[in-house]
Amino acid sequence: MLRGLQRVKIRSAHNHSLRCFNRSKSSWTTAIETAAKLVTPSMILKDPISLVSHEMSQLASNIGTLIGSGHPTLNRISAYYFESQGKKIRPLLVLLLSRALSEIPIEERNRIKIDDLDIPEQPVYEGTKSLGAILKEQHSQGQISPLRILHGINPNIILDPLTKPHETLPEFDSKRGILPKQRRLAEIVEMIHTASLLHDDVIDNSDSRRNRPSGNIAFNNKMAVLAGDFLLGRASVSISRLRNPEVIELLSTSIANLVEGEFMQLKNTVFQPDEDLIDEDKLIPKPTGAIDTTVHEYSVSVPSGQGITHAQQVDAAFEYYIHKTYLKTAALLSKSCRSAAILSGANENVIDNCYQFGRNVGLCFQMVDDILDYTQTSESLGKPGNADLKLGLATAPILFAWRENPELGELIKRKFKHEGDVEIAMKEVYKHDGLTKTKQMAEDYCHRALENLRSVLPESDSRSALEFLTNAIVTRSK
Repeated sequence: MLRGLQRVKIRSAHNHSLRCFNRSKSSWTTAIETAAKLVTPSMILKDPISLVSHEMSQLASNIGTLIGSGHPTLNRISAYYFESQGKKIRPLLVLLLSRALSEIPIEERNRIKIDDLDIPEQPVYEGTKSLGAILKEQHSQGQISPLRILHGINPNIILDPLTKPHETLPEFDSKRGILPKQRRLAEIVEMIHTASLLHDDVIDNSDSRRNRPSGNIAFNNKMAVLAGDFLLGRASVSISRLRNPEVIELLSTSIANLVEGEFMQLKNTVFQPDEDLIDEDKLIPKPTGAIDTTVHEYSVSVPSGQGITHAQQVDAAFEYYIHKTYLKTAALLSKSCRSAAILSGANENVIDNCYQFGRNVGLCFQMVDDILDYTQTSESLGKPGNADLKLGLATAPILFAWRENPELGELIKRKFKHEGDVEIAMKEVYKHDGLTKTKQMAEDYCHRALENLRSVLPESDSRSALEFLTNAIVTRSK
C-alpha cells in the first residue's frame, strides 16, 4: 500500500514536470528550422517541414562519400544512423559559426596562412590558386597516398571516393562565407559523434535510437562496435586531409576525450576510490610497473582520508560530473568550434571564445538531456527514458538531491541496484527540486555561451541564429 502511494506521488510529480518542460515544446524545432535557413539553399525552403531533414540529408549524402567500404554489410551498418533524422545540432552549429566568422574583416584575421595546402578555399587570398583549379587537382590527385596502397587493391576507378569534393556546395557556400574545409569539418564532427553513438548503445545495452532499433539490436554488438571503429578510422582520414596540424590535433584529441569520459562514467572514482576494483567485486590486474599508469594533471582530484565532510563529497561529485560531461559531450563541440575559427584565420581571442562557446553550449545541452531523462517518455525522446538511474548514473538532478539528503549517498554508491532504489531517487529529485536546480545551472552555461558569441563576433543574421539556437537548447523537449 505504501509503495503504491509512493508511485502515485512520483507519477504526479512526474506529470507536473512534463507540463512545465513541454510548454516550450516547439521552440527547439523552430530554432533549428530558423537556423537551418541560413545554411540551406533557397529552393529547399519551399517545404518548411522538410527544411531541416533536407539539409541534413545533404550532409548525410556528403558523409556517404567518405565512409564507403569494400564490404556491403559494413556499408549498411556504417550508414544506419545517418539514415535517421536526428538533431544534427553539432554540424549545424559548426556551419552557422563558420558563416558568422566570415563577417570578421580579413584584415582582422591575423592567423591566416597563405598556403594552398592549408586554406585552399573561398575566399581566395592573394597568392593562392583559384578554387576551380584546386578542385580540378583534387579530382586527379586528391589523395596523399596512392589508392592501391590506401585500399590494398588495384581500384577500377580513378577518383577516390574518400577525396571526392563537393560538386555543388562551393558556390553556394561562398555566398554565405562557409569554406569547403569548414563544411568538411561539420561532416567529420557528425561522423565522430555517430561512431560514439554506436559504441554507447552497446555499452548501455540500449534497444532504440532515433525511434528505430539501435545498431546493436538491428545488427549485433560486434558489428556495431566494428562499425563505430570504422567510422572513426574514416573520420581520421578526413581529418588528416584538412592539412592543418592544429585542427588535426584538436579533432584527434576529441576522440580520445570521448573514451576518457566514458571511463569516468563507468568507473566513478568519487564513489569507487579503489582503483583495483571495477564495480563492487571485480578485481583488475595490478600494473607491472613497466609502463607509467599515473593520471596526468588535467584530471579531477578525488578527496580521500578522514574528515571529509558531506559538502566536500558533493562538491567533488559535481566537479567529477562536469568534467565527465565535458569529455563525453562538450569536448567534441568545443574543439570543432575552435577548429572552425582556426580555419577562418581568426585571431587568438576569437578562437578562444569560439572554444568556450562550444564548451558552454555542450555542457548546457547535456544538462538539459539529463533533465529530459527524468521528464520525457522513451517515445518522445527517441531513445530509452529514465535510463540514467537504471544504468546507475548520478547526474546533476540526483546530485542536487543528495546535497539536501546525505542518505542518498549509499544509493548512488551502489548505483541504484537494490529494489526500489530508482523510485526513491526519483522521489527525492522532485522533493528537493533537482530538475529546477539543474535547469538553472544549464541556463548559466547558456548565458556564458551567449557572452562568448557577443564578445567577438560582429552582429549578423548568423550570430542571431546561433543566439536563438543557444537559447532554445534550454527549453527543448527532446
